[in-house]
Amino acid sequence: MDQVHTLDRRDMKEDEKGKAEYLKDSVRHIQIKELNSIRIIDGMRHMSFTARDTANATDIFSEMLEDKDCTIILCIAGSTSAAGCMQIYIDMVRNKMVDVIVATGATIVDMDFFEALGFKHYQGSPNVDDDRLCELGIDRIYDTFIDEDELKECDEVIFQIANSLERRPYSSREFIREMGKYLKSSQHSANSLIESAYDMDVPIFCPAFSDSSAGFGLVKHQYKIKQQGLENYWENCVSIDSVKDFMELTEIKLKAKTTGLFMIGGGAPKNFAQDTVVCSEVLGYNVDMHKYAVQITVADARDGACSSSTLSEATSWGKVDSGRQQMVYAEATSVLPLIISYIYHKPPRPWAVRKEQRWNKVFEHAK
Repeated sequence: MDQVHTLDRRDMKEDEKGKAEYLKDSVRHIQIKELNSIRIIDGMRHMSFTARDTANATDIFSEMLEDKDCTIILCIAGSTSAAGCMQIYIDMVRNKMVDVIVATGATIVDMDFFEALGFKHYQGSPNVDDDRLCELGIDRIYDTFIDEDELKECDEVIFQIANSLERRPYSSREFIREMGKYLKSSQHSANSLIESAYDMDVPIFCPAFSDSSAGFGLVKHQYKIKQQGLENYWENCVSIDSVKDFMELTEIKLKAKTTGLFMIGGGAPKNFAQDTVVCSEVLGYNVDMHKYAVQITVADARDGACSSSTLSEATSWGKVDSGRQQMVYAEATSVLPLIISYIYHKPPRPWAVRKEQRWNKVFEHAK
């Protein structure tokens, strides 16, 4: 028996050593304040293809910021936050470039909240033995590695937050606000998108919130209550009401004079934000289409998808105005830093004089 335990300890030490070999170079988030891309974007304006599209997208985003009536909705899908763009999104919120965020649960929980708890994403490679990664408890996002044990700790914190709340349905916005409150009251890093949005009263919506570490923590919360044998146990649980999400975001569209979309990737966040126009009409209101729209994506339109349609296709649905829209077909980590750096540094810096929308306050006052 002692020999078996000795071998187990030896195997554990070898696994820890092997794990450390993979998880040694953390991803560093790019700092737009230290990078001035004005000359690059200005040069791209006189080029062709994706370069000119990128410059045009930059100009449209600048127009959104200059339009004093415009509420800017940032939509994030994909893994750019884990890949080094987290600080860009934080700086956008802190510098009043964003009024509302619609994102995937992975972006908000597995990437931002995860790092706010003190964990890291690591530089890796797609050319690895994935069976070995699985043995070591390392998850891979293309060339980025994550410690699965740390993700489980993130799940546990979500479980604890859920247990601390009044038992009722919440919109994802409400629950993420509680996550921001948790970060504010803890000793964790303040350099977080969730906490920045909490401070600036920028609502964050995740239409598929359970498709992330939040889902694991919330399922554990509900399962533990179910095990108590309570009749109608779901009435004694915290749950996420995606319909309430849609209603709250539509209410913002109804109250906003003008709206603009700045979209990284596509999928549910993009469609969720665009559909507020149609939902407003279903409710009997005549609202303007989203006046401005930029989408950065690698999705292809030739298969009829493009991650929930091209912007011009969205015009046919009455979602996006045809006047000021731009598709940028590029992997977002390659062009997003250039666009936001230009916006940050280019005089007269329209974001600096923008009025804070603080849409979260609308829902807090409505209680």
